Amino acid sequence: LPLMLALGTAFCASAQAQSLVDLYTAAQSFDATYQSAKLQFDASLAKADQAQAAVLPVANLAMGTTRTNQEVVNAITTNYGTQTATMSASQPLYRPANWASYEQGKKSVDLAQAQLVQAEQDLIVRVSQAYFDVLAATDTLTFVQAQKKAVAEQLAAAKRNFEVGTSTITDSREAQAKYDLVIAQELAANNDLQVKSLALSQLVGRANAQPKPVKQPLELPGVTPADMNQWVETSQAQSPAVQQAALALEVAQLETRKAQAGHKPTLDLTGSYSAINNNGTSSSLADSRVNVATVGLSFNLPLFAGFATQNRIKETLALEDKAQSDLENAKRNVAQGTRTAFLGVQSGMAQVAALQAAETSSQSALEANQLGYQVGVRINIDVLNAQSQLYDTKAKLAKARYDVLVGGLKLRQAVGTLKADDLQVINSQLAP
Repeated sequence: LPLMLALGTAFCASAQAQSLVDLYTAAQSFDATYQSAKLQFDASLAKADQAQAAVLPVANLAMGTTRTNQEVVNAITTNYGTQTATMSASQPLYRPANWASYEQGKKSVDLAQAQLVQAEQDLIVRVSQAYFDVLAATDTLTFVQAQKKAVAEQLAAAKRNFEVGTSTITDSREAQAKYDLVIAQELAANNDLQVKSLALSQLVGRANAQPKPVKQPLELPGVTPADMNQWVETSQAQSPAVQQAALALEVAQLETRKAQAGHKPTLDLTGSYSAINNNGTSSSLADSRVNVATVGLSFNLPLFAGFATQNRIKETLALEDKAQSDLENAKRNVAQGTRTAFLGVQSGMAQVAALQAAETSSQSALEANQLGYQVGVRINIDVLNAQSQLYDTKAKLAKARYDVLVGGLKLRQAVGTLKADDLQVINSQLAP
C-alpha cells in the first residue's frame, strides 16, 4: 500500500499530465515523417490529375500582328499590316499509351493512400512506445527509490544491532554495500527517465510532456480472435505493405501496356479556326479579311523505331516479374511479422501472469526473511536479497504490462487494421 501511494503521488505531481490520445493528436501536427507522408499524398493527387490530361482535349489560341513599311525610291511609300488569330483543338480518339498512363495516375493515388495509412500506423506505435517507455522508466525510478528507503532502514537496523552486540559488522557492511548499489541504480534510473521523457517531448512537440499513469489494477485486453491463422489471413488483404506491393505490380502491368502501345496506331480529332485581317498588301491598298475553318482526323502508324519498342517491352516484362516477386516477398514478410507480433502478445500475457505470481511469492519471501532476521534465523543479506528480488519483480511486471499494451498495437499494425480509434481502448485504462 505505501508503494502504491508513492506511485500515485509521483504521477499526480504534474497537473498537466496528458493522455495517450492527447499526445498522439499533438504528434500528428508535429512529426516530420507523418507530415512528409501527408504532403506526398497531396502531390500524388496532383500527379494523377496530370495523367488525366493525356486523354482530355487540348485547345490553343494563337494571335499575331505584323506591320510592313514599303518604300520604293522615287516612288510611293506604302504601309500595310496583317492581324491573325487561330483557335486550334485536338481530342485523342485512340491512344492506348495515354489511357495506360491515366490508369497509372489513379493507381499512384491508391499507392500514396496506402503509404499514408502506413505512416499513420507507424506514428501511433511510435507515440505509444514512447509514452509507455516514460511510464516504465518512472515506475523503475519509483521502485528503486522505495528499495533505497527499505535498504536504508535495514542498514540502520544492522548498525543498531551491531552497537548492542546482537549482530556482526558483516551485516552493516553488507547493508552499506547494498545501499551504495541502490544509489547507483537510482542515478541510472533517473537518467533513463530524463532520456525517455525528452524522446517523448521531441516526438509530440510539447516541452515536458507528462503521460498519465495507468489505472491500478490494470486490465489487459485479450487477443481476439485467438487464432493466429486468422490474423495472418487478414494481414494478406489489409496490410499497407502488401497493398503497396500489389499496386506496384498493377503499375508495372500498365507500363507493359504502354510499351506494347508503341506498335499501335494513334488517331486524333483535330480542328482549327483562323481569322486573317489584311490592311492592304504590297500590290493593293484594299483591306481584306479571310476566315478559315478546318476539321479532320490525324492518323499515325509506327512502322519501325530501331527495335526500341521491342526492347522496351522486354524491359517492362522483366520489371513486371520483379514486381510479382516483390509482392510475394511482401506477403511472406507481413505473415511472418504478424506471427511474431501475435506470439509476442501471447508470450507477454503469460509473462504478466507469471510475474504476478512471482510478485506475490517475493512479497511473502521478504516478510518471512524479515521475521527470520528478527528472531535470528536469517542474516541481513537474506533480507536485502529478498528486497532486491521483490522490487526487481515489480519493475519487470510493470514493464511487461506496458509491453502487452504496445504489443497489441503492433499486432494490429502488422495486420494493417491499426487505427487511431484503437488508442481509445488504452486511454480508458489511464488514471483520471
